[in-house]
Amino acid sequence: MYEWVIIGGGIQGVTLAVFMLKTRKTKVDKLAIIDRNKEPLANWKRNTKVISMPYLRSPSVHHLDVDPFSLQSFVKKGSYQQSTAFYGQYKRPSLEMFNDHCDHLINDLMIRETWVQGEVQEVYKTSEGWQVQLKNGREIKGKKLVLAIGISEQPNIPDWAMDLDKQSPGSVYHIFDETIPEFEGMKLPITIVGGGITSIHLALKLSELYPNQVKLLKRHPFRIHDFDSDPGWLGPKLQNAFRNKESYVKRREEILSARHRGSIPHDLYIKLLNRIKNESLVVEEGEIVQGQIKNASIHLFDKDGKFITKTGAVLLATGYLPCLPGSEWILPIIETLDLPCAECGYPIVTKTLQWGEDLYVTGALAELEMGPIARNISGARQAAERIVKHL
Repeated sequence: MYEWVIIGGGIQGVTLAVFMLKTRKTKVDKLAIIDRNKEPLANWKRNTKVISMPYLRSPSVHHLDVDPFSLQSFVKKGSYQQSTAFYGQYKRPSLEMFNDHCDHLINDLMIRETWVQGEVQEVYKTSEGWQVQLKNGREIKGKKLVLAIGISEQPNIPDWAMDLDKQSPGSVYHIFDETIPEFEGMKLPITIVGGGITSIHLALKLSELYPNQVKLLKRHPFRIHDFDSDPGWLGPKLQNAFRNKESYVKRREEILSARHRGSIPHDLYIKLLNRIKNESLVVEEGEIVQGQIKNASIHLFDKDGKFITKTGAVLLATGYLPCLPGSEWILPIIETLDLPCAECGYPIVTKTLQWGEDLYVTGALAELEMGPIARNISGARQAAERIVKHL
């Protein structure tokens, strides 16, 4: 039996593992990380690679290690150039260097030794702790359990896109769909749907590969923000007032209003304007409600039935659904153990992110306690700090 079992091997789960191992709250042979992917951070690496994101949106002090300046020290010790390792006044790290730093931590702490590949089927509370039943038949037992799953397996696919996919399979993809083919195999021109940071990275990448063959279609004017929420949420300035709210309905409302959904930093906006200026990219505003296949091309229409554009392929950069992740196996635990939940269905947890006896959450599941930063790297760090300080 393990001392700790973490379900989820993405940014949240690996950050907690790093903090627990470095603060000696557990050892490698006493820890198991369950994830359906073969490698730690697989989703993160796949999703950032497909859009060719050059730099993170977050500053250099947001990473997976305990020491806030670990990333800067890593650059100084390595062969990286300061001028390219970080970008802008907030020292946003390059994706390549950030990933190398993650791999360094994973290797140094032997986190792959804790890895259990598999999908969760059921979770039970036992007299000794927890038992996790995987779909491949394997059983993992642990004294304490952490749920570190995110919403990345819940892509937001509009109804019109589902209908279009039924008409013509392979004509529309969510950009973070694991089955998405190589861009080279897609029929041109390509229309990207979305107005946030993912869609902009994607538009910049594809308009460089296929000048004059890419269109970005968005529902709203560009929202320019350096970060996806006010930096005040990183500290007590906004966090204390948030946690003083007894109503979880009001906490959820504040999370929704605080997040700059569909926003982009100023430097990306400038790059986008340059692409538009040199006519390698077209940007239009409009809301799609219907797609039809005509003469082997996709025709998109708005709510009034007005024609918007004709295209060869559609790529959705429409984010994720906000519903409770892992519901197929989490809802039975909630019912069996009568775990407290808010009206939105998300956990009500203690200040130490404890949801039940020997049960902790981090990431999206902790956001009613952590606030709008919960899903971010900064939220992963703060959640890990809270949990390890409590142990």
